[in-house]
Formats: sequence, structure tokens, C-alpha cells
Amino acid sequence: MAALLSAVLAGCAPLLRVPAPAPAAPPADFPEAYYREALAQGKLVFRVDPAESLVVIEVRRAGSLARLGHDHVVASHELGGYVAPDEGRADLYVALARMQVDEPALRKQAGFDTQPTESDIEGTRSNMLEKVLEAEKFPFALIRVSGAKAKEKKTTLNFAITLHGHLRTLEVPAEIDADAEKMSVTGRLSFDQTDFGITPYSLLGGAIAVQNRIDLRFRIIARLPGAG
Repeated sequence: MAALLSAVLAGCAPLLRVPAPAPAAPPADFPEAYYREALAQGKLVFRVDPAESLVVIEVRRAGSLARLGHDHVVASHELGGYVAPDEGRADLYVALARMQVDEPALRKQAGFDTQPTESDIEGTRSNMLEKVLEAEKFPFALIRVSGAKAKEKKTTLNFAITLHGHLRTLEVPAEIDADAEKMSVTGRLSFDQTDFGITPYSLLGGAIAVQNRIDLRFRIIARLPGAG
């Protein structure tokens, strides 16, 4: 959604310029028209509720001097998209420049035992967006989900993730809870940054670095348009 997606990820470094916020609208190639047409045809379509949805990416330190660095948590509180359960399909997007880094509550949930300074956090965020994700060139992560049947509580979903100009497909165990007006989809996955052509951030010849493997967890809450 997150990793999907973060994917994501930079180590501590000096403060750099923070890019301007990403546009709130979906990317140009997002299939908004598909869901509008489905709604017009009377099909069941849920809209993702960004206020309740969450994508969290955990990035762990590596290198011979890892003790001098920090593990990091990168989160999106603005997941957008739609779910069409009768079609077994969902499309989601994350504006990368809107992701948050190292929120204390999420660090605590991840079990991380250090807390970066505000300067560290801003430096990490800037390097993540500018050097690692190249968010100005690739501003969104796009996720196409298939197999999202609302009647199946525990299932395996197919995630086709486009990140950093690369498309990869992953099978993701998930749990679905749905009623007539709302559905919740939760799950976890792990992947390597290099799978998406991303070079994990490092300093001093790799003495301070982040691991290639990252962990992502998500909570997608979607509602019928107009439902409270």
C-alpha cells in the first residue's frame, strides 16, 4: 500500500531540503474511471477511508557501525483507492512525499528502543524521498489487488505493486472483515528494496546502512460512498 508502498528507506544523515508535498489527487494512470463506471452500473464498490487506513513500513539498520544509527518506521496515513469485492479487485495508491517518518507511537509498536532527533528524522525523510525513492520522478506507489472476496475472512491476496518504476507481484496472507457498508483488510508482507530497483541507503562504505529486506503491515478500511 505500503512496503507498499516504502518502500522506502533511508538511514540517518544531515538535514537536506524536504520536497514539496505530493498532490492529493490520484495519479494520472489510476483507474478511477473503472470504479465510477462500476458504481454507475450498481455494482458494490467501497471507497478507502484514509482517516482509518494505515500502511507502516519497518526499516532496520545494518552495517558494522549499525549501533550508531537507528531503525526507522515510515507510514502513510493517506492511502487512497477503491475496493470492488464482487469483482475481487482493489486499486490503491500512496503519495510518497506525504509519508511520515519515525512517529513515536509507531516506533513503540515496532519495538524500536531508540528515538531519533528531529534533525535525524528530517534528514532521513529527505534522503528517503530524494536519493532512495526518487519521489520527484516516481511520486506514487500503486497497488493492484486481486482476490479480495469480502466473503472470505482469511485469504491470500495477489498484490501487483508498482514502485520506483518497477512492477512486482507478491502473494500476501490477509484477513478480511466486511458487512454491508464497511470492510477491513489487514495483513503483512516483506520484500527486498532491490526488487524494485532501489539501492538501500548507506554511508561510509556500508558501515552505516539499512537492511535490504523491509517489513510492511497494513490496515485498509473501506466504506460505501456516503456511508458514515
